[in-house]
Amino acid sequence: MVSAFDAILMQKALDAAWAYQVLTFPNPAVGAVVSNEQGDILGVGAHKKAGTPHAEVLALKAAYENLTNDSRISCIEDATALHDFLKEHHNHLFHNLTLHVTLEPCHHFGKTPPCSALIEALGIKRVVIGSFDESAKAKGGGAFLKEKGVEVIFGCLKEACDLLLTPFTCKESKHPFVFFKLAVSSNGIATGGIITSEDSRRMVHCLRDRCDLLVIGGNTVRTDRPILDARLCDGKAPDILILSKQNNFDRTIPLFNVPNRLVSIAQNIENINNYSMVMIEGGQRFLDALSEKVEWYLIFESPHQKEGEPIVLPDGLQKIFSQRVGEDTMSWYFKHAK
Repeated sequence: MVSAFDAILMQKALDAAWAYQVLTFPNPAVGAVVSNEQGDILGVGAHKKAGTPHAEVLALKAAYENLTNDSRISCIEDATALHDFLKEHHNHLFHNLTLHVTLEPCHHFGKTPPCSALIEALGIKRVVIGSFDESAKAKGGGAFLKEKGVEVIFGCLKEACDLLLTPFTCKESKHPFVFFKLAVSSNGIATGGIITSEDSRRMVHCLRDRCDLLVIGGNTVRTDRPILDARLCDGKAPDILILSKQNNFDRTIPLFNVPNRLVSIAQNIENINNYSMVMIEGGQRFLDALSEKVEWYLIFESPHQKEGEPIVLPDGLQKIFSQRVGEDTMSWYFKHAK
């Protein structure tokens, strides 16, 4: 049975996962929390990047170090090595502990070993799961753990956990995940040069690295002459779709000369259906033009004020998550249907 305290711990797992939304793509963003019978949190983990340890493993790693003060585990970053270390050294520490995880533990060997097998080997007493894993390769972890005698509870904060999974479920259904990225001052100004800090700009470059398409307006290209790459995180540059009625661009503008990049110019965004992860960057005109087509918004807000006309955001935005990025605040919003 799901308790009120289960919901509190699952929300902790959700918050941990949202901090890495999109950055884990093509893997889902996942968060996990390990707690004891008294409800004390012993470890929190979030999947950070495809091919690296999953959220459950990182939460268990933190819990192990918290319970043992064995610092040997702190420097282990490889997923397989972490699985092996925990299996060898757990010494029955986990038998009365509970694991809350936003997504059903994986049940297959991929780039990392199955989390379901690790959880069973450690003897964890109780596993509380938010979303079912519907992917053909990885599903079945919850049923496996139940068969092994673990108390498994499904559906804790399921709606919120399913919302977190949107980029991954879009990929599984072969639809693009589309989000609008916007930078604003504390008084809502989104124009007039650089607005946010170096930390926020680095985060945006990390997001571009995970995107395969970036959509931008023609006037911005002509005025700013941008490069729109991911150099601040040594990442790859996404393809570019320029929305413009005219194709009279100066081809010496840096974005046209990035290796291995396709630059398209069109009057609509139908081309996005050829991609998986799409970020839109722009201002008020773009917001207005695309408001009926975009459900997700990522807003970086500076603590400083600027002069200008405040931007008007679409109606119906619900703030899902916020975190500090340097001196700025980064927030995810979802626009509910009217």
